Amino acid sequence: MNLFKRIIFGCCFLFYYENIFSQALIDSSYKTTYYEQKVTMFGLIPNEHGEIIFLGDSITDIAEWSEIWNNIHVKNRGISSDNTFGVLARLDEVLSSKPAKVFIMIGINDISKDTPDSVIISNYKKIISRVKRNSPKTKLYVQSILPTNNEFTEFKRHQNKMEHIKYVNEALRQICNQEKILYVDLFAAFIDEDGKLNKKYTNDGLHINGYGYMKWTEVLMKKGFMK
Repeated sequence: MNLFKRIIFGCCFLFYYENIFSQALIDSSYKTTYYEQKVTMFGLIPNEHGEIIFLGDSITDIAEWSEIWNNIHVKNRGISSDNTFGVLARLDEVLSSKPAKVFIMIGINDISKDTPDSVIISNYKKIISRVKRNSPKTKLYVQSILPTNNEFTEFKRHQNKMEHIKYVNEALRQICNQEKILYVDLFAAFIDEDGKLNKKYTNDGLHINGYGYMKWTEVLMKKGFMK
């Protein structure tokens, strides 16, 4: 019996430290000088009633959202290089205005760092839970991660990871169904016949150009999400 107990204890000990070790290998960093510059700016800008927030990384950051929608209540809360950990860290500021709507797209930078899909999905669940708890009247729209195109070589770490993008997107679709949150499938609108980000919408294989943002806008308009 004592031997049996020692075996069980040993297995639990190994499992515990294997889990701790694997967690330590995850790159959860998000703070850059740009991140801190943007976060301090967001924190000092006065809140407005009825804000519509676009939340994400550089793909969101690049757009001139208020001009695209011709609406001063549309706010850009994208930060270049951000990931799910960074969004969690600044979510209180995002929700401080009790926004009418939040459109989120985040995750490609997590994938580029080989963050496990399960961790990305877990972080998304935390984001959704906090939005529901801290700003229950906010309508949350979870937008799929966009495809990439490996014919471009500028962002190598983001390329050749389409299986992860698809896996996370499908998981997000299921979570949205369970949580009764709107899922926006942008992936399908941006993919070409070869299963890559359409060259019409990109000049570096990761980010999108003006035509890409017009396509994004078109999808949201057709679904009636910006009425």
